[in-house]
Formats: sequence, C-alpha cells, structure tokens
Amino acid sequence: MTARQRGAARRPAPAPRRSPLAPGRDDLAALLAIEHWNPHSVLGAHPLEVEGHSGVVIRALHPDAEAVEVILADDGPVVPCERTAPGLFSAFVPGARLPLRYRQRFRFPDGHTWERDDPYRFLPTVGEQDLYLFNEGTHRRLWEALGAHERTVDGVQGVSFSVWAPNARRVSVVGDFCQWDGRLLPMRGLGNSGVFELFVPGVHPGAHYKYEIKTRDGHLRLKADPMGAAMEIPPGTASRVYVSSFDWNDAEWMRQREQRDALRSPLAIYEVHLGSWARVPEEACRVLTYREAAPKLVEHVKRLGFNYIELLPVAEHPFGGSWGYQVSGYYAPTARFGAPDDFRYFVDYCHRHDVGVIIDWVPAHFPRDEFALARFDGSALYEHSDPRLGEHPDWGTLIFNYGRHEVRNFLIANALYWLREFHVDGLRVDAVASMLYLDYSRKPGEWVPNKYGGNENLEAIDFLRALNETVRVECPGALMIAEESTAYPGVSRPVSEGGLGFTFKWNMGWMHDTLLYFSKEPIHRKYHHWQLSFAMVYEYHERFIMPISHDEVVHGKGALLEKMPGDLWRKFANLRLLLAYQFTRPGKKLQFMGFELAPWYEWHYDNSLDWRLAEDHWRKGLWAFMADLGRIYHQNSPFWRFDHEPQGFNWISYDDAENSVIAYARRDGQKTIVVVLNFTPVPRNGYRIGVPLPGEYVEWLSSDAARYAGSDFPTVKSARTEPVPWHWYEQSIVLDLPPLAAIILAPTTYT
Repeated sequence: MTARQRGAARRPAPAPRRSPLAPGRDDLAALLAIEHWNPHSVLGAHPLEVEGHSGVVIRALHPDAEAVEVILADDGPVVPCERTAPGLFSAFVPGARLPLRYRQRFRFPDGHTWERDDPYRFLPTVGEQDLYLFNEGTHRRLWEALGAHERTVDGVQGVSFSVWAPNARRVSVVGDFCQWDGRLLPMRGLGNSGVFELFVPGVHPGAHYKYEIKTRDGHLRLKADPMGAAMEIPPGTASRVYVSSFDWNDAEWMRQREQRDALRSPLAIYEVHLGSWARVPEEACRVLTYREAAPKLVEHVKRLGFNYIELLPVAEHPFGGSWGYQVSGYYAPTARFGAPDDFRYFVDYCHRHDVGVIIDWVPAHFPRDEFALARFDGSALYEHSDPRLGEHPDWGTLIFNYGRHEVRNFLIANALYWLREFHVDGLRVDAVASMLYLDYSRKPGEWVPNKYGGNENLEAIDFLRALNETVRVECPGALMIAEESTAYPGVSRPVSEGGLGFTFKWNMGWMHDTLLYFSKEPIHRKYHHWQLSFAMVYEYHERFIMPISHDEVVHGKGALLEKMPGDLWRKFANLRLLLAYQFTRPGKKLQFMGFELAPWYEWHYDNSLDWRLAEDHWRKGLWAFMADLGRIYHQNSPFWRFDHEPQGFNWISYDDAENSVIAYARRDGQKTIVVVLNFTPVPRNGYRIGVPLPGEYVEWLSSDAARYAGSDFPTVKSARTEPVPWHWYEQSIVLDLPPLAAIILAPTTYT
C-alpha cells in the first residue's frame, strides 16, 4: 500500500449529504425526540428556496411509515416525499405559495395506507385575546377557548384541542383516532401562555382522548382534559369530544329567575343523590338516567311541597363512594346517568314544571388520581407545592392554589359554565370552612400563616369574593350557597359591604342543636330547652338555609327515625314535629331525600331508597303531613317574606322549659300566623299563649291529626282572644296542645 493509499484509509468517509429539505439540526433533534415545543415551525408547509427555485416544503412525521405522499389541492398532483430523517418525510413543491391546500397519504410496511389533512398546516384556533384573559384570570367563557371543540377550518372538519400545561416539555393529544400514540400528534405551545394547541382534522364527536405530557424530568403522564365537556363512564377515565345539540324550552323560567328575589320567596329544597334515589329493579337495580329521573323526581318533590332540587355533585368523579365530592371532570356531567344533553334535559324538564335545580360544587379540593388534575404537567400546577398548603389532611385530597390567576379562572369559569350552559339555578359551595382557614383540621406546625401571621386563607377569601361577585353580575338571580360551619363573619353579606357575597349560608349550628335536642328523651328535654331558642340569637347575622342534610344520616350517625326516642308512634310524631319546626321558623329549608320514607337504616350511596316503605301506614301519614305543610308554607308569605329580617318573626314563648313548649308568630305586615310546638308526649290542656292580634283564631293544621298517623288528640279548632295579658301581649287564647305535636293557627281576619 502506498503512502497516498494509507493516508486515504485514515481519513473518515465523507458525511452523507444533508437534504436541503431537512430542518435545522436542533429542530430535527427535538422533533425526532418528540420534544419540540412548536412542531408547527417544522412540520406542515413552509416557504423554501432550493437551488435557486422558490417553493414550499411540506414535512410529515410518522415513525412507523414506510413512505409518504402529498396530494395537492383536491385530488390534484401527487408529490412523493423523501425520507429526510428516521420517521421524517419531506416534499418540495416548486413554485407553490402559502397558503397551500393538501392532504398526506402514509404507507406502512404491512401494506395499509392512511390519508389525512395535515394538522400542521392550520393556524392556531385559540386567539391571543383568549390567552391574555386566561393568563390574567378573567376569561368568563374559558370553556369556549380551551378543551376540545368541533370546528371547520379552511373547509376542513375536525376538532381543536387546547390545554394549559406551562411546565411540560411536550404535550401530545392522543386518542382512538391515533391509536393513543403520543408520537403522532404533538401540540404547539402558544407563546408564553402555557397553553398547547392542535387542530386535528377528521376527528368527530364521540371520540375518546387524553393528553400525553412529557414532564421536565422526562416522565410521561397521561391526563384527561381538565376542560373536557364529557368523559367515559367510570372506571373509564378518557375525555370525550362532545357537541351539544339540545334545544332549551325554559325561556320563561330563565326570564323570571333574573327577576326573582330569592330572599323574599319560598325556598324548600329536596337534596338528592341521583345514583341512590331510585333504581330499576327489573334491570339488576340499574341507576336511573337523567331523562328517566326527571319526571319521577319532579312529580315527587312537588307532591311533598318542595320547589327546588339540589343534586349532590354531578360533575364527573372516579369513585362513587365519594358521593361526587372528589371531582375529576369539572366541566363534564357524570356519564353514569347519561350524556351532557341528557342532563340539560333534566334541568329543562324541572324548569318547565316550576322546579329549580341547584348542584353541589366543589372548589375546595380535588383527588390525587393520576389521570386527573394532580401534578398535571409534572408540577404542582393546580395545587400548592407545599403540602402544608396543598394537601387536605381529612380527605387525602389536594387543595387548589387560589392565588394563581389561571386556577382562579378555571374555577370561576366553571361556576359560570354550569349556570349558563346547563341553566342550573344555583351552586351550593362545599366545604367553604376548609377554604377560609389555613389551619383547618391541622395541628400546630402543619400549616403556614398568612403574610400577617394569621390563619385566614387570604387568597381563598379573595377567590370566593371574586367568584360571587362575578356570578352576581354575569348570572342575575343565580343562587350561591355556602356550606360553612364556623362563625366567619359576613358569609352572606354582599362583597360591597365587606362580606363574601353568598346568597345564603347553611345554618349548621341550628341543624346540630336541633337534632341533638330531638335525640333526647322527652323527660330530659327541659334541660336542653335552650337548644331550640339559641339559633335565634344569631339568626339575622347571616341569611340562612336550615339543612337536614345527607351528612346527618351517614358515617354511623344512623337514620333520622332511629335518632328519635320512644316507640314507633313517638318516633313518627317527633319526625312530624321536627319538620313543622323547620318549615315554620325563619330561614329557607332543605331536606335530604328519604326523610319522607323514614328508613330504618342510614343512607348508603350504592343502594336505592327503600320505596316499599311508602305503603306503610306511618309513612303514608308522614307524606300527607309533608304535603299539607308544604302547601301551607308556599301559600303564605309570613313563612318566607321576611326570613332574614326581624319583622318576620316574634317570640311568643321561648322559656317554658318545664313544659317543653315554644310558641312564635310569623308575620308579613298585618298577616300573622301563630305556631305552637309541644316537645313532650304529654298533652297540655288549657295552655294559654299571648297573641299579637285580637279576634278569633282558627287551627290550620295539627301534626297529631289522624290522617297523619297521629293520635288525633282533640284540639281547640277555634279560639277567641280574651283580654288577659300574656307573653308581652294584651290578649291571649287558651289551647289544648296535643302530645309531641305542632299546631298552626291564624286569625280569621288573615287574608
């Protein structure tokens, strides 16, 4: 071998000629690693000059393809692509200019082909104004910008996908339209917004999808869409592309809702867990669908005197045992009972029959399930990174970061979404107390004080005020109800007056005091008489709803019937007395489903109410009483016109502990109704009470009547006042009080 030959042997072989159609090395490396933050800058159609010829280069990525062809225009010329890198194919169209219409045909080693419009030739489907408002935290219709939406772009049908994942290295949309392969549809990042977007032609409503997210540390996470409008039936966890086609028929209800003064209107709420209210025994106890439940529920609640239904959370949730309070799909009605339009039908049907719909809403926390919001892009995105702020010790859940603009926007827009898109009439906000306090259910050292050293969660307080003020402005007439168990001031005071801005607050103190009192043997009740009157001390500090909720019949607390002492007659007499007390004192009303059936056992989410009990003598009496009491409540304004103002209520007697009797008047101007309640099984003959107005009083209702399964103790059906001063009034009447019973009277001058 000559020296020349030896030198040539030592020289490396020349590198293969780099194709002029290939992208830059950094772009190519990121693209092939499926980590490109903006794949649209490489893939799709781009102007290019090759060897002095101007034109357009079209690039496509498919790691499994053997060959790719570009079909220009509609069935136009076919341009073969060259392989410019493993899985990357490029075609040059000389003389072409943008915009350019084309399709791509992929050929695979097994002989099959796949043809599509190129997702990477379309402009972004999320506008700059949308991104600005979202990052600012003020986008009022966020669900129209983010999530999955069927669109026609440049004459091509498809679905646009967009998701917020600011700390991701890469986001791909995956689904049954791409064999769940995260290499095929990487999304582009939109500036500094943290939003990734992609329009995918040919995807249709009903398609299942998720987002494959590559985190900063290189891990892959498969996530359901936080803004998804529909999801699979659990245990499935995929989001579904959904397009509503529902036609609303409740325009008159919605018009009246805007004008209704909820504070001065009757409000009797029937609280429902849809999965266990009733089932279909002929079909292995299948749950009712939204459409099946609507007419049955409406007929039932109207018969019993309720004018609103409150649903335990209907947003999608993975575990039925959470009753819906651990939400995985905030924008998706649970698929357990049907599609989103089926839920629209439910609400529409209720409205057309003069029944309002409230849903429980859970902005306090969310579950740790891997497919949902938890560490969404590999970081603490929706939650706090510090477990002292971001983890809930009672429920093992995560707490929203209310100080982050995008998180606040996600939640406030979600509230508006249910009120606007589903026409629900109000949100009962769950676990507000846990949001207000940084040390809620935490020991010393397990929480972080606010910037002033206090225990108030200032960011959550600001969020709640912004939420309620936004709803007030955007959805007039919608109810915002707080489940708040502490003495935090001004929960239902307007934001303009320094309050949190809720319409109503649950009166948890009244509920606990009252049920504790009723659980006592009547002989001991005189020692607890104050529990009946104490709630009036703070009655006008807030605008209250008096709940007897699902929380009182679970977790070993037993059924309401079992809380009542005595034999069966006394138990049912106590239930009727409890109901009369609730419906005649100040405050709006809420009863959990099943009260009317008086079941023997506490509620369980996976079992239907026992409707066989409805044929029982005692339950028939209870139903009849509820119907009559509800009718009296709704038809007479003294029971609700001034619920939250002192002129609507006067004590007649609150201190007769020895006899365990209380009496009060409900008033609306000159309209006066008198209520007397005897909490012992001992009749009180010749019982004198003072009354506000002179004249004759007639009995409207006795809860001890035979038709209610009572003892039918003879009462004074009509009593004329005597000029005997009593209970601070100049005149009084003498009554015979039945045992464990309520009587309602009114003067004959009442109109």
